[in-house]
Amino acid sequence: MTENIVAETAERIFSDLADAQNLNNATKDGWKTPLWAALTDAGLPLTWVPEDCDGSGASLADGFSVASSVGRFAVPVPLVETMLAGWLLSQAGLPSPAGKMTVAPARPQDRVAISADGSLSGRVRGVPFASDAAHIAVIAQDAKGYSIALVEASACRIEAGESLGSDASNTVTFDNVKPLSSKPASSDMTPASLMLMGATVRSLQIAGALETMLDMTVRYSNERVAFEKQISKFQAVQHNLARLAGEVAAAVAAAGSAADAIANSSSFDDAVFLEAASAKIRCAEAAEKGTAIAHQVHGAIGFSMEHILHRYTLRALGWRDDFGHESYWATELGKFVAARGADELWPLVASR
Repeated sequence: MTENIVAETAERIFSDLADAQNLNNATKDGWKTPLWAALTDAGLPLTWVPEDCDGSGASLADGFSVASSVGRFAVPVPLVETMLAGWLLSQAGLPSPAGKMTVAPARPQDRVAISADGSLSGRVRGVPFASDAAHIAVIAQDAKGYSIALVEASACRIEAGESLGSDASNTVTFDNVKPLSSKPASSDMTPASLMLMGATVRSLQIAGALETMLDMTVRYSNERVAFEKQISKFQAVQHNLARLAGEVAAAVAAAGSAADAIANSSSFDDAVFLEAASAKIRCAEAAEKGTAIAHQVHGAIGFSMEHILHRYTLRALGWRDDFGHESYWATELGKFVAARGADELWPLVASR
């Protein structure tokens, strides 16, 4: 499979079954079943699962292209989360079950502990789509190190919660939960590795959503007439559109660079950390600035529930918090640079 084929497959399914206006007008969730069935038939949920584990065996680059597509369509199903769960399980050679999955923890400060009997305990917040998932892939810690485990979501206590985009974002409590399967993680696989992978995926989704926001905003500015001319002819609006395009370009470049770094690296090394942390910071900043501009150009109509703009802006803003918000990554990046010393800063930046 090539990256283009994977991305085109995802976008074709989204165009046919997840059109933003149709979903916005839907009063029930009946559209989710045919959408998930189509995604499953195409093998997209298990994109990062090797073929010998009944997955698609696609490359990391292929999966990253799907994440970008999810952002461009603001698809409210746990496709990316299932992909991440399958990737995490595959790091320990664990097979992935069919159906929807998610990963835990999803925030840097949260931890899951492994008891002497192998059961899992801990309380983790902001787990995306946990209430929709049948299984949760978990990276947990004991005195010997880290392990990767698969648990049934029904065995956990899942508290209701929503993200800014009204997608499920739950607090999950593991109270001596017995995993269905568990294996020690490799020395390179830690909760920090999951955070870096998740941060990169969310950066790609934010960048994808911003691309759609830009297209929508330019199109609207060419259609909307005020004082007998298109508002795109006003200098102030042109200035805002140029600023929005700049934010989109920066987000796409940063997210793409982080994805390339991970796809071409055999470990989560310093280069991957630099790229992923920088991407999450820059994309989060772009989400804040870009959504403000898009709503400003759209005016009052952009704030209405009938218009689809909010489907992109609110999700882009919400994705900033998953797998470490920009303040967390800025602090970690500062610590990283300070530890290396002033003489190493320019060679480090120039090498990227």
